[in-house]
Amino acid sequence: MTQLSVDANEDDFPEWVDRVQANVAGEVRRRRKEMRWSAQELADECERLGHPIPRNVIANMESGRRASLPLVDVMVLAAALKTYPGCLIFPVGYVEETQELPFQYLVPTWDALRRFTGEEDVSDYDAGLVPHFEAHTSLVHTAIAALEEEEEARFAAKTATSRAEKEEAKRRRITYRDQAIIAKYKLRYLRRDLRDDGATPPDLPPALGDVDTPETMTSTNTTPEDRL
Repeated sequence: MTQLSVDANEDDFPEWVDRVQANVAGEVRRRRKEMRWSAQELADECERLGHPIPRNVIANMESGRRASLPLVDVMVLAAALKTYPGCLIFPVGYVEETQELPFQYLVPTWDALRRFTGEEDVSDYDAGLVPHFEAHTSLVHTAIAALEEEEEARFAAKTATSRAEKEEAKRRRITYRDQAIIAKYKLRYLRRDLRDDGATPPDLPPALGDVDTPETMTSTNTTPEDRL
């Protein structure tokens, strides 16, 4: 990502703010019209979600007369319009290029959105625990799928009409059982590591209620600061 020199004209800063707000305003207006909603109907939906945004505020935002755009408004507007906040800020396909930060050149909006969501890695950025939570989700899906396949194979073995079918079903059952065991093992220690980092792991589905044990439920460190 190319960046302008630090002595760039400071007037670029409000241009960046205006550009971001224009992106959001334009996409809110487009989505609202696509849904055939009036500004009042959008305001009503925001109020229903628990964060009222009056009709005149929405109208002023869409026309560029609103001076500021709080993050909480973007979040609620996105939910009301059934889209993601990032898609309001970076309207892919409707705004060809945009500015990610002040004093930076325009970049393709698609690239900006991918960096904003973390889909595109940036070498010196810290993704926090996001990769761990992604791995957790993947392991949960793997374990659940393996358990379901194991149960189907168990039923197939019971209802097999030939010795060959029965042996094949038993082989499949063992394979899926082992896959489930491995996934649950990895999940158990990933959850332990998350607790050791002071984080709270995601809830587990009932079928994986045996993943956590008393030993792994207790963090070996009270807080991350205790390890420093």
